[in-house]
Amino acid sequence: MAGIISVSRTNLVQRRQKLRRQRRMKIIQAIWRTFAIIGLTGGLFWVAVQPVWMLKAPKQIVMKSGNKLLSDETAQSLLVLSYPQSLWRIEPAAIANSLKKQPTIAQAIVRRRLFPPGLIIEIQERVPVAVTQTPTEQNQGTGNKKVTIGLLDASGVWMPLEKYTSLNPTSKLPNLRVIGLPKQYCLYWTQLHQAVSQSPVKVMEIDCRNPTNLILKTELGNVHLGVPGPQLSEQIKVLAQMRHLGAKLNSSQIEYIDLKNPELPLVQMNQKDQKLTPKIPKNI
Repeated sequence: MAGIISVSRTNLVQRRQKLRRQRRMKIIQAIWRTFAIIGLTGGLFWVAVQPVWMLKAPKQIVMKSGNKLLSDETAQSLLVLSYPQSLWRIEPAAIANSLKKQPTIAQAIVRRRLFPPGLIIEIQERVPVAVTQTPTEQNQGTGNKKVTIGLLDASGVWMPLEKYTSLNPTSKLPNLRVIGLPKQYCLYWTQLHQAVSQSPVKVMEIDCRNPTNLILKTELGNVHLGVPGPQLSEQIKVLAQMRHLGAKLNSSQIEYIDLKNPELPLVQMNQKDQKLTPKIPKNI
């Protein structure tokens, strides 16, 4: 029994010594890891604050719109940045949000570029679908109202003409024209534009100045739609069914087409104010 007890005590002593060595090694490893992390962090901080990681001029910013590379002057006009400043203090999300507040920009992505130091900015521009003519204040000398020219995209966002042309100096403007204040068409613009753009009858102008009568200038003549409402899509469908009207009637004799009631389309003639109800083809 004495021999067994002696062996057990020896084993316990050896195990305790082994555990102490393991604990010492873990402590030493933890200390080395701490120093390594502190050293690495300090080194990265030192590298970060070096003058090379500075945004010093607009030429360090690359701005693209699709596959098109924008000039330094254009990029500078869209950005609000001070020079020089540390690349690490710049907040890409804040720059992207400020760009999206521009009327001509729908989306923006901003990334830091390390080699060489700078910024890469990708923007998605709004696509205009109509030119707007908005009457503003009246000229006291002539009595004529001034007109502000702008652009509309498919969702109804208004853009100043000069802002769009500065980004796209060679782009053609839309053929569709909209006359009136934004409040006169913004509530139903998306529905109206979708219906008009899909219609086989060409629409050149949308006159929204009279809130009780929306007027379309089309290849068939002027079309009166009345008060804009949920029946807009149906009215444009009826107009499409009347696209062969010019072959049956002389367009010079048509004063306007009345589609205020799409179930009873009327044609107002110039001669003797005669009203005719054209037959709408059933096979269309």
